[in-house]
Amino acid sequence: MINDQYYRRRYVISGIAIVIVCMYIVRLFYLQVIDKSTAGQADSNALVKQTIYPSRGLIYDRNGELLVFNQPIYEITLTMRDMGKEWDTIAFCRCLNIQRKEFDERIQEIKDKRKNRGYSRWTPQVFMNQLKKEDIATLQESLFQFPGVQIQKRTLRDYTYKAAAHVLGSVGEVNQNDIDRDDYYARGDYSGRDGLERTYEKQLRGDKGVEVLMRDSKGRMQGSYQNGELDRTAKAGTDLYTTLDIRLQLLAEELLCGKIGSAVAIEPHTGEILALASNPGWNPKVLVGKERSKNYIALLQDKSKPLMNRATQATYSPGSTFKTIQSLVCLEQGAITPNTLYPCSGPGSSPIKCTHHHGSPVALDRAIEQSCNPYFWCAFRDLLQKDGYGKDNEAFRHRYALWREAVMSFGMGQKFTDSDIGEQSSGSIPSINLYDKYYGKTGWKAITIRSLSIGQGEILVTPLQLANQAATIANEGYYISPHLNKNDSMRIHRHNLDIAKRHFEVVKEGMGRVMIYGTGRHFAVDSLHMAGKTGTVQNPHGRDHAIFIGFAPLEDPQIAVAVVVENAGFGATWACPIASMMIEQYLTGEVKRKDLRKRIGESVLNESVKKW
Repeated sequence: MINDQYYRRRYVISGIAIVIVCMYIVRLFYLQVIDKSTAGQADSNALVKQTIYPSRGLIYDRNGELLVFNQPIYEITLTMRDMGKEWDTIAFCRCLNIQRKEFDERIQEIKDKRKNRGYSRWTPQVFMNQLKKEDIATLQESLFQFPGVQIQKRTLRDYTYKAAAHVLGSVGEVNQNDIDRDDYYARGDYSGRDGLERTYEKQLRGDKGVEVLMRDSKGRMQGSYQNGELDRTAKAGTDLYTTLDIRLQLLAEELLCGKIGSAVAIEPHTGEILALASNPGWNPKVLVGKERSKNYIALLQDKSKPLMNRATQATYSPGSTFKTIQSLVCLEQGAITPNTLYPCSGPGSSPIKCTHHHGSPVALDRAIEQSCNPYFWCAFRDLLQKDGYGKDNEAFRHRYALWREAVMSFGMGQKFTDSDIGEQSSGSIPSINLYDKYYGKTGWKAITIRSLSIGQGEILVTPLQLANQAATIANEGYYISPHLNKNDSMRIHRHNLDIAKRHFEVVKEGMGRVMIYGTGRHFAVDSLHMAGKTGTVQNPHGRDHAIFIGFAPLEDPQIAVAVVVENAGFGATWACPIASMMIEQYLTGEVKRKDLRKRIGESVLNESVKKW
C-alpha cells in the first residue's frame, strides 16, 4: 500500500503549483487589461503621440477692438530613450547658443521626479520653451542629426494696448498643483494666472489635439499611424468679448499716471464695467515670455504694490460720498423728510464740525450740495435714537442693525460673489458685535459712533463698491452685479433695494446741485447734466484721499463713475476732474478740455510710482 504520508504530500504540491499558476494569470491580466502604464511603454516603442496645442481664445473690448491676441513661439522636447550614445551634445548646444553646463542642468531637472513627476524616458520632455523663430532656425536645419528632438509650435499672448493689465491678467506656466487638480495640464503647459485669463481659463484654453506617428525599429519616423484614424484635431479656445471700453480705459490710466489710485466706470442699467483702472500698473507685455519670472518678482518687490488691483482690492473710508447712502436710509426709515431742517454753525459746530459756512438751517438737498457734516450727524443720531435706547441698549442696537442692513443692500462692505471679478476685498460695515466687543452691550451710543454718519470711522469700501453705489442711485433702487463678460447675461443678478423710488429723486437732485453750485461745479461739462458727490477722506498715514462718485446724464444715466486718488487732498481738486473727463469721453466721444486733460495727466503726486 502507498505510504499515506507521501500520498497526501502530492496534493499539497499540486495545490501550490495551481496557486502559483493562478497568480501569474491574474498578474498578466492586470498588466495587459487593467494597468495601462506598461501598454503605454510598449506602444512607445513603435508609436509617438505628439500633442497639438490649440490657439488660445482672443479677447476684445465691447466695441470689437482686439485687446489680446497670440503670437507663435516654439518649444523643444527631448525623448531620452531615443538619444543614443552617439548623440552630439556639443553640436546641439551650439545650435541653441547655450553652454554645456546649462544643458546638463536642464537634463538633471527633467529627470528629477520630485520636480517633474510625469518624467518618462519614453515620452517627450520639455527642454526649452518660449523660443522665437530665430532661436530655433539653426537647430531646425540640423534636426535630422539629433534623434529624439522635436520642435513644437505653441502660442504666446500679445497685447494691442499697454493698458488694462489688472483686468486682462496674464498667462504663465502651470505648477504641480495645477497638474494634480486638472488632468488637462501637463508639465510645460500654460494657463491663466490672474484676471480674466484665469476666470475664463476653460473657455479660452480650447481643447488639445494629438497626432499619432509610427516609427520603425531604428526609431525613424514612418508617418501617420493607421492613416490618422487615432489623430484628434485641436480646437481653438473661444473668444471673449468684454464689457470694457478701451478708449475710456486708456483715458483713465492716462489721468492716473503719476498718482496712486483707481477709477471705475459702470453702465448703470446693465452692471457692465466700462473701465477698471488701477495705478500703479504695468504694461501687460512685461509678463510675457522668458522675462516673465524676473519681471514678476520685480513687480512683487515694488513698494508701490503695482500687482494690487486698487479698484477691487484697496479699501478706504468713503467720506462724504457716503452721505448719499445716509440720506436714503434716513429717508426710508423715517428719521427725516426732504424738508427736515438742521442747524449748522460751520467750523464751530459740535460734536462734528462743518468745513465751511453755508447758511443755516439747511434741508436735505442743500445739505448734499454743501456736504454739511452736522446735518448728516443729526439725521444719523435721530435715526438710531428713534425708539430710544431701551433696556440694556436693545432698542438702539436694533435700530443700528436695521441701518447696517440697509447700507449693505447697496453692495457695500461685501464682495460681489455673483460676479466674474476674481480679486476682490470685502471692505467692512461695522457690526454690532464689533462695538459690543470694544464697549460692551450698553457702553456705546449714537455719539460713540458719530463718525459713521459722514463715512469715516470703521467703514471701509472698495472703489468698485463706490461705483456700484453711484450706479444704484442712478437706477433709483437697484443694481446688477458689476461684471466684465459682455456675452454673459447678468440680468438675473439684479439686486433690488427696499427703498422707495421717490427718495432717490431727492438725492439725485442734491447730487445735481453739487455739479452746479457745490464742490463739483468747476468741472461740470457744459453740454451734460451731471450728478456727483466729492469726498475728502482722512488718512492717518499722510495726506487725505480724494474721492468722487457721479453719473450722467442725470435724467437717463448711461455711465456711473468712482475715482479715488490716494494722498491727493481735496476730492474736488483731483478725483472730480478725472471722473468728469471720463464721463465726457464716454458720452461725447472726446475730451474737449485739452488743457485740463494735460494738467491732470502730467501731474505727478507720488514720486515713488514707477512706470512699468
